[in-house]
Amino acid sequence: MCRLEGIDYEEESESGWDMMGLNVNEEEKLEFLKNSMVSRSRISLWMIRGITTILLWTCVVQLMALGEMWGPRLLKSWPSCFISPSDSSLALKLSFDPSKVVLPPKRVYKNNGYLMVSCNGGLNQMRAAICDMVAIARYLNVTLIVPELDKTSFWADPSEFQDIFDIDHFITSLRDEVRILRELPPRLKRRVELGIYYSLPPVSWSDISYYVQQILPLVQKYKVLHLNKTDARLANNGLPFEIQKLRCRVNYSALRFTVQIEELGRRVVNILRQNGPFLVLHLRYEMDMLAFSGCTYGCNNDEVEELTTMRYAYPWWKEKIIDSEAKRKEGLCPLTPEETVLVLSALGIDRNVQIYIAAGEIYGGERRMESLTSQFPNLVRKETLLKPSDLRFFQNHSSQMAALDYLVSLESDIFIPTYDGNMAKVVEGHRRFLGFKKTIVLDRKLLIHLIDEYNNGLLSWDDFSNTVKKAHANRMGNPKERLVIPDRPKEEDYFYANPQECLQIEDEPLKALDRWSTK
Repeated sequence: MCRLEGIDYEEESESGWDMMGLNVNEEEKLEFLKNSMVSRSRISLWMIRGITTILLWTCVVQLMALGEMWGPRLLKSWPSCFISPSDSSLALKLSFDPSKVVLPPKRVYKNNGYLMVSCNGGLNQMRAAICDMVAIARYLNVTLIVPELDKTSFWADPSEFQDIFDIDHFITSLRDEVRILRELPPRLKRRVELGIYYSLPPVSWSDISYYVQQILPLVQKYKVLHLNKTDARLANNGLPFEIQKLRCRVNYSALRFTVQIEELGRRVVNILRQNGPFLVLHLRYEMDMLAFSGCTYGCNNDEVEELTTMRYAYPWWKEKIIDSEAKRKEGLCPLTPEETVLVLSALGIDRNVQIYIAAGEIYGGERRMESLTSQFPNLVRKETLLKPSDLRFFQNHSSQMAALDYLVSLESDIFIPTYDGNMAKVVEGHRRFLGFKKTIVLDRKLLIHLIDEYNNGLLSWDDFSNTVKKAHANRMGNPKERLVIPDRPKEEDYFYANPQECLQIEDEPLKALDRWSTK
């Protein structure tokens, strides 16, 4: 604020008259002084008004900026008299307006180049791969291009990244870690279209030193590097703690399904909840799994031939000659529907509980499901809970269908997978992250031995049931250390099944994840 100093107007004015040598009477002099003072007062008043206006506008701008952060939160705490009933729904929408979410500040770093990745496999294999690729891009200080999803595998799903995941959330929520672009800048995009770039599959189960020593120099040399395989390309263990935390952050925060998928998933869960608790059974007994694994126990001769033919038809399924019986006894096959009935009953699962089947089409159809449906009559699937019109946009999009099953699996009271595939492992880890929700991890090798003994009359039902319960008492998704087997990563515990670096145990605060929470 300007400060006006005191002035002796009469003395100043009088000397001014004398200097000009004018002879005026006292009345004229007084009149002039009055006019002069009024003029000066008006100028001072306008100056005060102007400065006050500037200050007020500055305050308004500051309040508007603060309102972006605090407005929705304050809106929810206002008394109801400030919001009319007709506006209450609008206020609720405003309080959850995604545009009001405060984004993390962008991380500034020297860009070493651009990383393109093509994911391979099903939804959950690609999900884990995306987490790995973000962590690698962050560590190498490169720009990641939104990953390309697999469209050529057995499922032939044409879905793009943005058809399954919220792409805007993915990019913006990670901007304090790594720069992610939807596509390459135009100049580099033209180079790629002309084939001027380097492409390779990274070595499986590599630690971060491989990427620093082998991959980074290629990025710096070619500016654009394409990784054409992404499954299990980063080690489970021996990585910097920050890398492990970032893998979790991507998996549990940045990879959010689209609004359409999440809304439909919530609808399925609500329908199930209306009828009480529910169990999700990931019955991995689809045609592709049986053909790939060579597990044909319980199939007739025609089915065995069909599955074998299919296995030889896909060149990327490298193992062709498989001893099905030997593999089953080692616990390396998914449980059949008939075996699953015995296991659920032995575990003491209530026959009237709702069981949601999280799977595709079961091989053998109703014939193979007959024993399961007769023992547990409340079997449901997304196709039986929803109208055909609800799923019409998901038809022939297996990854989007799998996303629905994933959401329902997370919300279930109990989750039981009959095979330790990618979905089983990733859901198990996610349920641990959500508070060690009950997940029964079946010991298939032991179960096959017990089932065969029971079927051959060598074990009574009570002995069979008691042994099954005892064997799985500590296989319920409880906190545990991840099993590490040096030089044998396929045999050790999978990082995404037990991301122990990111889990909150007992009452210890999970400080490492505080900065991921939405403010």
